Amino acid sequence: MGRSPSMQAKAPDVMSGAYRAVWRWHFYAGVLVMPFLMLLALTGGLYLFKDEIDQVANRRMIQVAPATTQATPEAWIASAAAAGGGRAANVLLPAAPDQAVRVRVDQPNGVQKTVFVDPHTARVTGVIPFGGVTEVIKKLHSLSLFGGATGKALNILIEIVAGWTIVLCATGLYLWWPRRRQGAVLVPQETDARRRPFWRDLHALVGLYVGGIILFLTVTGMPWSAVWGDQVMGAVKAGGWGRPPAPVAGAWQRAEHHDHPAGAGWTMEGIVLPSPNGAAQSLSTVVAAAEASRLPRPYTVSIPAQPGTAYTVTAQVRRVQDSRTLYVDPAKGSVLADIGFDRFGPGAKAIEWGVYTHQGTQFGQINRLIMLAGCIGVWLLGVSGLMMWWKRRPPSLSRARLGGPIAPTGPRARFAVLGIVIPLCILYPLTGLSLVTVLLLDFAARRLMRRRPAVS
Repeated sequence: MGRSPSMQAKAPDVMSGAYRAVWRWHFYAGVLVMPFLMLLALTGGLYLFKDEIDQVANRRMIQVAPATTQATPEAWIASAAAAGGGRAANVLLPAAPDQAVRVRVDQPNGVQKTVFVDPHTARVTGVIPFGGVTEVIKKLHSLSLFGGATGKALNILIEIVAGWTIVLCATGLYLWWPRRRQGAVLVPQETDARRRPFWRDLHALVGLYVGGIILFLTVTGMPWSAVWGDQVMGAVKAGGWGRPPAPVAGAWQRAEHHDHPAGAGWTMEGIVLPSPNGAAQSLSTVVAAAEASRLPRPYTVSIPAQPGTAYTVTAQVRRVQDSRTLYVDPAKGSVLADIGFDRFGPGAKAIEWGVYTHQGTQFGQINRLIMLAGCIGVWLLGVSGLMMWWKRRPPSLSRARLGGPIAPTGPRARFAVLGIVIPLCILYPLTGLSLVTVLLLDFAARRLMRRRPAVS
């Protein structure tokens, strides 16, 4: 049964204030964050295939002739240090015998190199900037490529973008939600071509079917952020929900930046143990201890520059429940601590599970494809949103006429927006601070526009 003419005419007016208010925030949130979000999606989508990219880029240096004999670990790092012009900081032992050992070398000027070494002969097969192509992709993804104060500022920007992405998802769901006016789209519809049906329906359908993935990627990426991530780490630690107790009371120590154990994960990031046996160090002893502990390869041995610090050995795994970190006395080879996923607190377990799933490894190939769908979805949303704006843009973009939805008036419109964004701003303080800034700018711009004389 069709709706009466009075209802058809009245329903849009009833919802127009709140609807247009949410639409306005959705529009401007998209303008602010979509360029950054598309960069994150591009780099994140590429990083899902980091192993394949690494193999293509470095195959000649990775592949070595398998042999039954093996050079000593000390010979590996000696060759790497000579070729890289610095100190060997960590060693990645590969899973297969026909692959090179990778040694990170820290030069005196702070530059880092990755040196590939044949484990059977200790011959250097190649030297590249640390991490190569995949490390560049990773740093672009976090906007930490430039380092220093600039990298810190860009990391804060990423946190703000992540918060506004949640605002985008929440307002987008509100706009899609079925109500007395036509709103929900489940399949493409054939309507008047002048109403931009293709791009509108594409935008709505992509948002509906991959919006949850985008939201998941956003939330699970937040623990690595500069402000919110540190706050969550502090709360998890204070509540006893994260890092397990040290084997000796108060023994966990914060490592210097260059001594951060490689691949230790979010929970154990930057954490080391002191070694009870002074400055004597032997990489061979540490590798033998890891092998005796049946730590599966590949694993990374971090070599601290600070004397009296235990070596940290981390398994490079694809599932969070397989996570394992050993702290080994480099003088005697004794394992001071063996930390597995089962020893993490509930908060750390939840966050670590989110990180592994975010990276597309926790559930195998299907996990990677689902995360890739979210990255592709971001680009489809960005392109379709741009096309919708282009088709409805005003004839002239001068005098601040950007083609965005007109600001409505009335308390219902304000409450509709505040009901969505205020809880998110409480949860993510940087998002809240940026919201206040945007509100002040919007208020100032609207007052300025009202004072302008009308154009005859």
